Amino acid sequence: MRRARRTNTFSGRSRGGRAAARAFTFLVVLCLLLFAGGGVWLTRFAMSSVKVPDGSLYFNIERGLGVSQVARRLEGEGLVTDARAFVILVRILGKSGHIKAGSYQAETNVTPLRLVDKLTRGEFAQGQIQFIEGWTFRQLRAALDAHPALTHNTKDWSNVEILEQLGAGETHPEGLFFPDTYHFSAGTSDLIILRQAYDKMQTVLAQAWDTRASDLPVRTKYQGLILASIVEKETGEPTEREMVAAVFINRLRKGMRLQTDPTVIYGLGEKFDGNLRKRDLLEDQPYNTYTRYGLPPTPIALPGEAAIYATLQPAETRALYFVAKGDGTHYFSKSLKEHNRAVNRFQR
Repeated sequence: MRRARRTNTFSGRSRGGRAAARAFTFLVVLCLLLFAGGGVWLTRFAMSSVKVPDGSLYFNIERGLGVSQVARRLEGEGLVTDARAFVILVRILGKSGHIKAGSYQAETNVTPLRLVDKLTRGEFAQGQIQFIEGWTFRQLRAALDAHPALTHNTKDWSNVEILEQLGAGETHPEGLFFPDTYHFSAGTSDLIILRQAYDKMQTVLAQAWDTRASDLPVRTKYQGLILASIVEKETGEPTEREMVAAVFINRLRKGMRLQTDPTVIYGLGEKFDGNLRKRDLLEDQPYNTYTRYGLPPTPIALPGEAAIYATLQPAETRALYFVAKGDGTHYFSKSLKEHNRAVNRFQR
């Protein structure tokens, strides 16, 4: 009887141990399944791409933001679909303390995993803007205002306020900014870009002025800039710049009016509808070089480096006229009689 009781007691404990082991095993398997399921869910999230509107999006991460705040920022920008999942992803990857403040650019089809990599490596966005030869300052400002990666400090400023902030001695902004491609970090102030363009124009103009031809009828660098802007607008074929400049230089030397359409068009401003009429050439205004002698009061566009050097080192010729031939080039004439024949030939 005693042996039987010992056997029953041992059997009960054995069954209880096996039950506990099975329960523990079930819990382990359940945890593994849950972990695996969570891993699949997180992997799918990490590799899921988001289509960025317009192909790219600039966004800022301010200093001091925690992971949760960064995640909400990205969710608000439409770059991730689940801020909570992004936080988990960052923490599992061990990147919680590695997110760097700065300006970033997200490309289309970006994934959360790529965003974590970008933010923790500090792959800050680089923007660029191009100012084109022959643009007016109004066109330049429109390009600045439209650029999504710039901070638009000057958007509501007047032209005079911009010049004052730059410390410029000029009172009119036209032609003062060098046409070029400017690279910058996202979030850069548009005033910084303007300062770079202004300083570069001053440098290029000074260098060209130091190598200018002797006995030019332009007496100051600013006058050279004015004439260079006209040469820029009148030149369609780059190889003709020195000849176009020479015609205007020769006319100034002889006291002739420049009689160039681009200055009249500039003076008309927004009234110009694309069609220059005879009455426009006859109506006197400061930029009408058909009614006034000498240079207009300011440049009329952004002259490029080639136009500046061509103006200050013009071709040696006695030509006083030129007329468009219809193929982008011009016919140059030394006399009015020859010019009228060329007009009849190429335009009438």
